[in-house]
Amino acid sequence: MENNSSNFIRTIMKEDLESGKRDHVITRFPPEPNGYLHIGHAKSIVINFGLADDFNGRTNLRFDDTNPLKEDQEYVDAIKEDVKWLGYEWEELHFASNYFEEMYDRAVLLINKGKAYVDDLTADEIRQYRGTLTEPGKESPYRNRSIEENLELFTKMRDGEFQNGEKVLRAKIDMSSPNINLRDPVIYRVSHATHHNTGDNWCIYPMYAFAHPLEDAIEGVTHSLCTTEFEDQRPLYNWVVEECEMTHKPQQIEFGRLNLTNTVMSKRKLKQLVDEKFVDGWDDPRMPTISGLRRKGYTPEAIRQFVKESGVSKGVATVDTQMLEHFVREDLKMKAPRTMGVLRPLKVVITNYPEGQVEMLDAEINPENPEMGMRQIPFSREIYIEQEDFMEDPPKKYFRLFPGNEVRLKHAYFIKCEEVIKDEEGNVVEIRCTYDPETKSGTGFTGRKVKGTLHWVEATQAIPAEFCLYEPLILDEEAEEADTDGKTFLDMVNENSLEIIQGFIEPNMKDAKGQDKFQFFRHGYFNVDPKQTTSDKTVFNRIVSLKSSFKL
Repeated sequence: MENNSSNFIRTIMKEDLESGKRDHVITRFPPEPNGYLHIGHAKSIVINFGLADDFNGRTNLRFDDTNPLKEDQEYVDAIKEDVKWLGYEWEELHFASNYFEEMYDRAVLLINKGKAYVDDLTADEIRQYRGTLTEPGKESPYRNRSIEENLELFTKMRDGEFQNGEKVLRAKIDMSSPNINLRDPVIYRVSHATHHNTGDNWCIYPMYAFAHPLEDAIEGVTHSLCTTEFEDQRPLYNWVVEECEMTHKPQQIEFGRLNLTNTVMSKRKLKQLVDEKFVDGWDDPRMPTISGLRRKGYTPEAIRQFVKESGVSKGVATVDTQMLEHFVREDLKMKAPRTMGVLRPLKVVITNYPEGQVEMLDAEINPENPEMGMRQIPFSREIYIEQEDFMEDPPKKYFRLFPGNEVRLKHAYFIKCEEVIKDEEGNVVEIRCTYDPETKSGTGFTGRKVKGTLHWVEATQAIPAEFCLYEPLILDEEAEEADTDGKTFLDMVNENSLEIIQGFIEPNMKDAKGQDKFQFFRHGYFNVDPKQTTSDKTVFNRIVSLKSSFKL
């Protein structure tokens, strides 16, 4: 993160270095490979990598892969791609599963110290025995097994002699602790499942709350940054490091997670949207995943700047989605070539323009960035305009095309509507106009003014294209907390979140390829969809509209 962006974590790191408590900074980004990364993870990535960079430290990428039932190599590969795309390089790549042997040895150490025991209670019974926030827990009848019996049972657990759920290993801490996380938490469970990294070598797996602090300690992480939902687990984190006699002592620091309006961030919920076909995959442009945002057309620069501006604090930040849109507009403003696309075409015939003639008009590729140069646009007797840019019987203050009215064609001429052609059902199918050759753009014509300027595409060379227009996938602004009152977030899925329409683009875009970005006059910023575009069909995803009322 940028040095002039102060936050409490940077202050802690600075004080640790100045006091001699630490002589370097090592952070880590530790996703579980059970889904694709989303915009909330982008905050963690930017914070971990950015703060380490600020202090000439380093950041590792580590996969917390301790649950084989939910994890997959597909997610590992996707996470690597997303981190790199955001612009970061990890120092070292680690897997929690690479430490399974050492974690097992540390669990044996706890048993030998009388700090862990094998329990026969079921998961439901363990929950019942745990107590509540106002009532202490009750000790398991198996809590006082001898060290020898616990060692024997734990060995049998590893050797596969018990079924799933038949035995667990629990830390022996304090069943009356006001912090429920310290009431003898489960630290190992039996799971006869093939692991993406270790295969069938193990049938017992450490719980996250036990594994995570050990991983940090093994890797020499100095500052273990996580979101505030783990704040209550910090005493357990420290207990594991101390009681497992880890040489290195990492420090856990919590920050508020990032939520967006009209968005769910839970990987469980996002997976449900994918599995139940509400979207066409984790990279659907309506999804808040990094891959979805990338496919929609967001840039890594825009996402990084958005995260930095949203700040780092202890509070959970629910940020207006318009803020994210603001930063992609700002980023693309100078980068994206300007062009014209007609999304809902209506044919216009300019009756006094010479038949068979095509002239090339000059236009800047990006008026805000003249170094991008010029482009040429064909113009002829037949063009397409937007259907919404014509009304046969317009209201007052409608300045676009209607019978008898004159408008300017962007980069071209003034045209005047002379005749309306309709089909048998009364639908307007063609407009016939005349043009004034004296009004060509760039000639300095000052004879008269018109109030409307329309975009258009020359008809004979226009390239057919498909346009995907998006609205929020979730209708409720506070969707992350929406599983209440008998409703789930699925009740708030917007059935009209995607509109697909067929239109035309300028011929100079014929070679556009996946992830190329453009600003279409009046329509907004668009990205060439890398997944659906083929040699025969170009598909554009609208990233954002041109304007927003959002203010920083």
